[in-house]
Amino acid sequence: MKSLVLLTLLALLTLGLCRRAADGSASTEDSPSFEAFVSRRASAQVVQRQRRNLGHGSVAGAPPDPLEAKREVCELNPDCDELADQIGLQEAYRRYYGLV
Repeated sequence: MKSLVLLTLLALLTLGLCRRAADGSASTEDSPSFEAFVSRRASAQVVQRQRRNLGHGSVAGAPPDPLEAKREVCELNPDCDELADQIGLQEAYRRYYGLV
């Protein structure tokens, strides 16, 4: 019984592969090897789109909030983090790290 099911599945698989090979031999441009490459113009357009979506002239990697860098430093120090919850981030940062 198991061999009959296995034989049927192999026959269906072979039939499907034969049909795909017969259909694919007519056109070579639809093969997966051509789908992997993009023209230079198309790739340049994608890069330009990504640059436009970065924001209002911001540099890649720059924090969007000017206090973000201070907030990250203060969060690493538990005392500064707790004081920031009580009196505010700028004052807590100034007390622990001075005017920087």
